[in-house]
Amino acid sequence: MARTECVAMILAGGQGSRLGALTDEIAKPAVPFGGKYRIIDFVLSNCTHSGISTVGVLTQYQPLDLNAYIGNGGSWDLDRNNGGVYVLPPYVSMQENKWYKGTANAIYHNIPFIEKFSPSYVLVLSGDHIYKMDYRRLIRYHKETGAAATIAVMPVPWEEASRFGIMNTDDNGRIVEFLEKPENPISNQASMGIYVFSWESLREYLISDELDSASSNDFGKNIIPNMLDNNESLYAYRFEGYWKDVGTLHSLWEANMDIIASPPVFNLHDHNWRIYSKNPIKPPHYISSDAVVRNSCVTEGCHICGYVDKSVISDGVTIEKGAKVIDSIIFPNAHIGEGAVIEKTIVGEGAKVGRGVVCGVHSGDDNPYASNLCTDGIVLINGNIEIEDGAVIFKNSMVRTYEKGVIDND
Repeated sequence: MARTECVAMILAGGQGSRLGALTDEIAKPAVPFGGKYRIIDFVLSNCTHSGISTVGVLTQYQPLDLNAYIGNGGSWDLDRNNGGVYVLPPYVSMQENKWYKGTANAIYHNIPFIEKFSPSYVLVLSGDHIYKMDYRRLIRYHKETGAAATIAVMPVPWEEASRFGIMNTDDNGRIVEFLEKPENPISNQASMGIYVFSWESLREYLISDELDSASSNDFGKNIIPNMLDNNESLYAYRFEGYWKDVGTLHSLWEANMDIIASPPVFNLHDHNWRIYSKNPIKPPHYISSDAVVRNSCVTEGCHICGYVDKSVISDGVTIEKGAKVIDSIIFPNAHIGEGAVIEKTIVGEGAKVGRGVVCGVHSGDDNPYASNLCTDGIVLINGNIEIEDGAVIFKNSMVRTYEKGVIDND
């Protein structure tokens, strides 16, 4: 293999249980986003724009759709003779037959892959974040500081800080304290889950961590604290752009709404930093003379005859006459029946919502669809199910299966 300065390793194997039914059958990075994308498109596009052409994608949970989607990487200009994109699932070795035990363990098991390219640096990324970042700036900062590891950080609201790895730094940006998901955060400077390591240093810590039977084999819980304990030079790289961890239904809905805000909070129309994706190869969308479409994204292959406002409509969606879709996300190939009213709802891929269905409009004290994953009035309808004509689905509902009024929300 030809030597490369930096290898990117994308962690894309998480189950994504906080997305409920959306990740029952697909990995979180393969979940649709923004009408025509999948979540993983953003990190892959960042690698392409940053000139990082050797990329490993570490898959595990429900990998079939994700593997097929990535293919040979051609959609992101990552189909290279030297380098390119590599899908790296867990594999059976002579020593053991195990799944990846944690983020650090996943990289540890791919040390032979990384060493084929003899890199000076390894960039560790998450496959389930929405953002645009030039990794060249991060790597340049890492070189300038002479760090063993550099962590991309940004401020988060104090009430959300306990969800992240939180750090304190000195006046020069050197990390002096790091706590993973603390109950009482010491600051609101949060790790974005984006790391660049000097490879020789990281390799030693991965091997040492693997030998520790008490370790969780995790970067935030083990590798970073161990490096700090050994007085390694760790620096924080402050990022000032848009970034969203779409690991919950609320954050996924919110990030989709950010692209259709006026002006957009997250701009997808930047010709200097395009987000690449796999083309669904469908005809142009059709909007009938009776339809009204306002403040929304409508993707190719759609047939719109109803009313759409402040919504993201994915490819191949049909919205029949008299239907209203408001503040909602409709995934590919879903069908909204005549006269249905859909508000603040995520409709899964291939779902069929019957005529006259009312969804997300009313509250109910005795809600048979209630889910602690659905908050702030959001409704989730699973993909490939059919909601019968005239059904009423309350706010904060998740419908995994639905057959003649029989509900399964487990």
